[in-house]
Amino acid sequence: MFATLNPFITPSDPLKPNQKIYDWLIRPAEAELQRGGIKTLVFVLDGVLRGVPVAALHDGKQFLIEKYRLALTPGLQLLSSQSLSTLKLKTLVGGLAEARQGFASLPGVQQEIKDIADVVPTDVLLNGNFTRNRLQTAIETAQFPVIHLATHAQFSSRAEDTFLLTWDERVNVKNLDRFLKDRDRPGRKPIELLILSACQTAVGDKRAALGLAGVAVRSGARSTVATLWSVQDRSTADLMTRFYGALNKTGGSKAESLRQAQIALLKSSEYSNPYYWAPFVLVGNWL
Repeated sequence: MFATLNPFITPSDPLKPNQKIYDWLIRPAEAELQRGGIKTLVFVLDGVLRGVPVAALHDGKQFLIEKYRLALTPGLQLLSSQSLSTLKLKTLVGGLAEARQGFASLPGVQQEIKDIADVVPTDVLLNGNFTRNRLQTAIETAQFPVIHLATHAQFSSRAEDTFLLTWDERVNVKNLDRFLKDRDRPGRKPIELLILSACQTAVGDKRAALGLAGVAVRSGARSTVATLWSVQDRSTADLMTRFYGALNKTGGSKAESLRQAQIALLKSSEYSNPYYWAPFVLVGNWL
């Protein structure tokens, strides 16, 4: 399904798989959803369905994201969440724009961070300042309700091969799990939203639910925004700027804010192809 969404590949009917899965998952319940006035759909996906970009499912006229707010969850149990409307959207942003440890540069990261800082109060760890120790200290001690990490990441069913890239080393998923759990203790404010604007941070397999995004949610982050495949950094910067702007306008609704950002790219001339906006998913609490 991903291959048919790639703008550099031009199949004769690129939306055919999207429409088929729509017919399987959504169309049987469509009339009931409309009668109930449902505005948000939450998916608990398993197996190969974990890699399906549900935002790009298509009814023949519209994408699913144009009709509903969407969220994923690794299971039916959700952590309680405080609405971002009651919090100041102060954000810790960690980013790696330069080539490092064999990974390519991400030149769009600097623009992404600048654009975020123009919208919400931001503390920044960029390039040489984005080290493992500084990231750990910031997560464990500062009371940021939102943490945004713009860097390479890799997910594998093997924990030792699952990491986020910082300037000086790869932060293994077990260490990330510990950093996040340290925030989820009595008397401390939890992370309400963790954003991983990196490569393949939500992809999972039969032995792990939704990759790093699922790990983050299980570790105490109330919600995570992540991606299903490697994303283009300029379009990511555009989407993230729109997402933060929408958070301010929607009263902190995570699902509605991501929906508005995705629709904005969908309606644009440059990034209308689902390849650019469909891989972004909200995992966990959608309020």
